[in-house]
Amino acid sequence: MSHSSTQSILRALFATFALLVFGFTSTAVATGGSIARHWDEALLASIRKDVVHPPRQARNLFHLSGAMYDAWAAYDATAMGYLFREKLSAKNVDAARDEAISYASYRILRSRFASSPNATLITPILLTAMVNAGYDQSVTTLIGNTPAAVGNRIAAQYLAYGLGDGSHEEIAHASYPGTYVNVNPPLIVALGGNPGTLFPNRYQPLALTYFVDQGGNVVPGGYPAKLAPFWGFVKPFALTTEDLSASNPGVYLDQGPPAQIFSKSDALYREGHEDVVVLSSMLTPDDGVMIDVSPSVLGNNPLGTNAGSGHALNPATGLPYPSNIVKRGDWARCLAEFWADGPTSETPPGHWNTLLNTVMSHAAFERRLFGTGPILGELEYEVKAYMALNGALHDAAITAWGHKGHYDSSRPITAVRYMSHHGQCSDNTQPSYSAAGIHLIPGVIELITAESSMPGQRHANLAGNQGKIAVKSWPGAPLVPGTQYSGVRWMLGTDWVPYQRPTFVSPPFAGYMSGHSTFSRAGARVLTGLTGSEFFPGGVGEFTCAQNAYLVFEDGPSQTLTFQWATYFDAADQSGLSRLYGGIHPSFDDFPGRIVGDAIGLRSLARAPQYWNGTLTSCAGDIDLNGNIDAADLTMLLSMWGTANPAADIDGDGIVDAPDLTALLSAWGVCP
Repeated sequence: MSHSSTQSILRALFATFALLVFGFTSTAVATGGSIARHWDEALLASIRKDVVHPPRQARNLFHLSGAMYDAWAAYDATAMGYLFREKLSAKNVDAARDEAISYASYRILRSRFASSPNATLITPILLTAMVNAGYDQSVTTLIGNTPAAVGNRIAAQYLAYGLGDGSHEEIAHASYPGTYVNVNPPLIVALGGNPGTLFPNRYQPLALTYFVDQGGNVVPGGYPAKLAPFWGFVKPFALTTEDLSASNPGVYLDQGPPAQIFSKSDALYREGHEDVVVLSSMLTPDDGVMIDVSPSVLGNNPLGTNAGSGHALNPATGLPYPSNIVKRGDWARCLAEFWADGPTSETPPGHWNTLLNTVMSHAAFERRLFGTGPILGELEYEVKAYMALNGALHDAAITAWGHKGHYDSSRPITAVRYMSHHGQCSDNTQPSYSAAGIHLIPGVIELITAESSMPGQRHANLAGNQGKIAVKSWPGAPLVPGTQYSGVRWMLGTDWVPYQRPTFVSPPFAGYMSGHSTFSRAGARVLTGLTGSEFFPGGVGEFTCAQNAYLVFEDGPSQTLTFQWATYFDAADQSGLSRLYGGIHPSFDDFPGRIVGDAIGLRSLARAPQYWNGTLTSCAGDIDLNGNIDAADLTMLLSMWGTANPAADIDGDGIVDAPDLTALLSAWGVCP
């Protein structure tokens, strides 16, 4: 009987068993692709049920990818594993790889989501994935060279490594008490104003009745603690000590401080936040403004700008891209929601895995690494692609959150309300002038006067507030978001809110730099490198938002519209731009994220093939091959204790034991 026939029978038997015993069916995980795709999709399905935590999910995606690659590499004579470096043989290598990958993936994911508040929803997803793969999850042995034992050993090694990688997994990825203390008192969103802000350049938590993350999970306590400000100290994939700031610990590829009020970058600070208000004034389908969002008009931006003018021709067809005329307000609202945390809340790292999976399923796609050379088998291409992509996304989280943790910058809701509270800074001959104020922009940011607030005038609803700042903006979600939309109207600048749910308002961590921009540019750079083309297969990627059936914050769009991107870079740039329309970031958070994301993607594309080709070298004791001998290497050595794993057998005597530990400790520090 063939391996495929045996697997089919096993899947059927286990599916029946799962239905009878666990009460779930096998439809939770998408099909298609290799066993690696199967487990990547299982993780994405689990992320969608978990609380929203982009850095943690980027780490989960990378560790799963590393483990799947290691299981593949264990049966290849040349490839070097990332953590697991045993070399094995099997009569049926394809079957052994599938089995080892499945056990490694299942064990890692069950452990990583065991303490999730939605574990009861996630566990059936992972059990279903194991059932559909055709394996018995009760096989837990670590002993011997059966593929199941190999997979279980790989998982054990990754889980041990994760306890020493700086992610604070031992305390549920929280900050240690007393670290990263907020310098500003909470902003009470419902009361309006922001009179209590002490440091307008610094992060300010919000005070809400309750908080609901963008995955729909209710977080008790009003507003969660600052998310992962220590993440810059997590072990990276391709970043090295040379990328670390010499003066700012935990900051890789340091872009310096963000724009700040009352500093030499004061003008950029105000301009960035005022532009967010301008974009907020466009979040209505009722203003009659139509725009062309075709790739012939949008995209092709120089790195770190929105200065592109589109693409002349679709390279796949040789023809111009057709026009795509839509309502500006519909496009802007859909843009903000589509990229918020992925179309189905898989967070930005998961979103780029979804894009990769979509690309690999395209009829025109060929599995040639870097677009050249032979067509690879499905599994080989996918384990290598996931390793490169998720290694970059993991490093993007470390870099973006390293900047967030160190610079601790404010969000637009803090800045806009703070400046509006103080008045206007445009004209010292007009009322409410203040050096801490906001610039007046006719039609968007104005002073309320007796004349402008008379009945029938534009500020009539703000009568009694003469001398205060009015902004024309989205006023917040309607009472019935499923059937109503808010449009835009004149409101007090001190009441301004971003285009988000009232139970979310703004993410619970510092603004600078934009995680979306960093993740997305890193992902786009890797997909461009892996495929050998910056263009989506067929020359265009698309996503359709159905009329009155897509938006969540309010009803809409008023007409069906389709996003179109010629290149991965165009999509990434729109991800960064979406956070400006959503009121989450100014442009000075966005552009630096794109710049470092590009550098991170290039580093991953250079590092990953060194594992694939077995050419990566370092000094004895540097088990994770990152140029340092440190706590992570010690943790890895201890997890391999008593085995013959060559990665930790420093003295080459065939067993990892006390002499290897002594050798590692004596070489502690940076590799010579």
